[in-house]
Amino acid sequence: MTNEITLEKPVVFFDIESTGTNIGKDRIVEISVIKIFPDGRKQSNTRRVNPEMHIPEAASAIHGIYDADVADAPKFRDIAQNLKNYIADSDLGGYNIVKFDIPMLEAEFARAGVEYSADNCRIIDVFNIFCRLYPRTLSAAYEFFCGKKLEDAHSAAADTQATLDVFMGQLAKHPEIPRNMDELNEFCDNSDPDAVDRNRRFKWSGDDVIINFGKNAGAKLADIAVEDPGFLRWILRSDFPNDVKKIASDALVGIFPVRKKAPDA
Repeated sequence: MTNEITLEKPVVFFDIESTGTNIGKDRIVEISVIKIFPDGRKQSNTRRVNPEMHIPEAASAIHGIYDADVADAPKFRDIAQNLKNYIADSDLGGYNIVKFDIPMLEAEFARAGVEYSADNCRIIDVFNIFCRLYPRTLSAAYEFFCGKKLEDAHSAAADTQATLDVFMGQLAKHPEIPRNMDELNEFCDNSDPDAVDRNRRFKWSGDDVIINFGKNAGAKLADIAVEDPGFLRWILRSDFPNDVKKIASDALVGIFPVRKKAPDA
């Protein structure tokens, strides 16, 4: 058994930090690459990028990069051609890059007027490998934490008991899991702090609400209410959750969500 991989050409592992997760609106603020060559050589480099927009505080809280940190950094268009030349001969690798990093990188190249597509690259997505090796089903969790097969899976009674057994197994294996409800509630909360609704159809961008899907992705809700109210009326006629419809309905009459300030703000 070996941990070496066979390469016919280089593979570039990379990661992106950005102003947010909206591919159409947000911008890269940092990109780090490790290029592995077929002969085993490695080259690494990290570069910060001026996104030409304010970095929201919620994003800075995650990656620790603030406006002042990138004020003198090159813009993406300044490095785009050299970056393309560096990765053009390579396959790609990273963590969850299929869903985010690759689309964001391709969008930035397009905005810079540099033609690049990962369509012909072979891709190593470590997140997808992780999910394949460790499935996130109740049966897989039961086997991992309880050490036996789940019988009668998908019956409500068996699944309910199995869920409780898995939880108790998690507590036994992981002392870092909180033991009181307030802390457990916070520990289990993986919601997006910028989400306005549960399904992230609307998001916060600073104190503004923006559309997070469809043809108006990235546009301010207040602007759409004036310039394209038909889009909001379409939401009301369509199969969207009630909280999404309430936001659209309110916007049509000039009522918009107000972002709550942090207690110490």
